[in-house]
Amino acid sequence: MWFAFFLILALGVSAFFNLAMVGAMFSSGGGGKLGAANDNLQEVVLEEGASSDKIAVIAVEGMISSYSYDGTGKSMVDYVESMLERATSDASVKAVLLQVDSPGGEVLASDDIYKLIKEFQRDSGKPVVCVMEGMAASGGYYVSAPCRWIVANELTMTGSIGVIMQGFNFRGLMDKVGVEPLTFKSGRMKDMLSSTKRPGEITGEERKIIQDFIDETFGRFKSIVQEGRSAAAKKNGEEGRGLIEKWEDYADGRLLSGKQAFEHGFIDELGDFDDAVSRTEKIAGTSGATLVAYRKLINFGNFFRLLGEGGGETTVKVDLGIEMPQLHVGRAYFLPAGMTY
Repeated sequence: MWFAFFLILALGVSAFFNLAMVGAMFSSGGGGKLGAANDNLQEVVLEEGASSDKIAVIAVEGMISSYSYDGTGKSMVDYVESMLERATSDASVKAVLLQVDSPGGEVLASDDIYKLIKEFQRDSGKPVVCVMEGMAASGGYYVSAPCRWIVANELTMTGSIGVIMQGFNFRGLMDKVGVEPLTFKSGRMKDMLSSTKRPGEITGEERKIIQDFIDETFGRFKSIVQEGRSAAAKKNGEEGRGLIEKWEDYADGRLLSGKQAFEHGFIDELGDFDDAVSRTEKIAGTSGATLVAYRKLINFGNFFRLLGEGGGETTVKVDLGIEMPQLHVGRAYFLPAGMTY
C-alpha cells in the first residue's frame, strides 16, 4: 500500500517537473536544448537577450564534494565538467559566468574544479568571470582563483585561505566505560590518525607527517591564488587589481568581507550579479547576450534506484532547507573552522 502510494507520488512529481522543464525550454522565446545523452543536462534560458550570443551561468553551490548527492552517481565535479563541455561545444556561448556560493569543501574536489576552469579558458579561449554570492570562502575562493575577473558584494564572506583536518579522540570516553581498542597493523604509522589512541601515544613524528601534509597543501593553495590573481591582473590591464605586497598576511585562514578582499587584491570589483554580467559581456566583447544555464533533467528512475539501496526498507526524509556538511574523518578540507563540525 505504501509502496503504491509513493510510486504514484513519484510519477506525479516526475511528470510535473518534466512538464515544467519542457515549459522552461520554450519560455521567453529562448528555446532549450538537450545535451548529450550521457550528460543529463538541459539548456534553459535565464534571461533573454537581444543578441544571439550566450553567456553560460554555472553555479557552484554548497559543499564542494566528490561524492554523488542526487542518486545519479555524478558529483559536483562531474556536473561542472559536463557544463563546461557544453559551453565549449556551443559556438554561441562567448563566456562563462561562475556563480559561487560555497563555504568550500574537499581539497581534491576543489582542485579538480579549479583545473577544469583553468583548462576551459586555455583550450576554448572563452573567459570565465566569477560572481561571489553570500559566501565564497576557502575552497569557494580556490575555485574562483583562476577566473579572469572576480566580482563580490561588499558583504560577501570570502577568504579563509587555508587547510584544515580535524577529528575526535574517543579514548578518554572509552576508558571510562571499560572499552579497549584492539589494533593490528602492518606498519608503525598505519594507525596514526586513529581516534582511539591516547593523546600521549601520538608521537612527534606522526604530528610532523600530518603537519607537513597540511603545509604542502596550504603551499599549493597560496600558489593557486598568486598564479590566478597575477594572470588576471596581466590580462585585465589597468582595470584589474593585483594582490597587495603583503597579501600572504591575510592568507592565514581568516574570513574577509568582499570589501576587505577588494582592498587586498583578492577580487577585482565590488558589485552584484548584474554587474558581473556587464563585466562578462565587456570582457567577451559582446552585448545583450542571452543568459543560459544547464539544468539536470529530473528522472524518476533515480527514485527506484534509491528505493533499491534501502535493502527492503523505505525511508522518507524531510528536507528542512538546511544543508549540513558531510565531512569524513581523515580527509583534508578547504573550509572555515566553524564549518568542520
